Amino acid sequence: MANTDTEEPTELIARNKRARHDYEILDTWECGVVLTGTEVKALREGRANLTDAFGVIKDNEVFLLNLHIGSYGQGNVFNHEPTRTRKLLMHRREIRRLIGAVERQGLTLVPLDLYFKSGRVKARLALVRGKQQHDKREDLKKRDAEREIARALNKR
Repeated sequence: MANTDTEEPTELIARNKRARHDYEILDTWECGVVLTGTEVKALREGRANLTDAFGVIKDNEVFLLNLHIGSYGQGNVFNHEPTRTRKLLMHRREIRRLIGAVERQGLTLVPLDLYFKSGRVKARLALVRGKQQHDKREDLKKRDAEREIARALNKR
């Protein structure tokens, strides 16, 4: 069962726009992210890039690779490595379900959003299937058609 509720106010840090274009989103989960102090401070300044990030499952744990968090200005020697592997916090039953989907069905884990919720950094992780080039073109055509319809209705 996917956790997609967003009752509490959230502060968006970064959004992966490319993921919504390149992949068909099948399911989403909200996960906690294990971070160091300078990483959180850098995220508060908005220094994050999700474009090339993806999730992997190793030893019944979920990790986020290639999430780029820029260095914190006042971090000096205690600054973090920008693209280190970060652990995601999920329930065991959710991880078991992900293992089945990723290994058997050949699906991928991609982060969609990174945000603060009640002072904690959360990531919205999606189980996705890659789109073919013709699927991407179809989506663009649909979006353009919807935009034209909305324009025509507004003129009335």
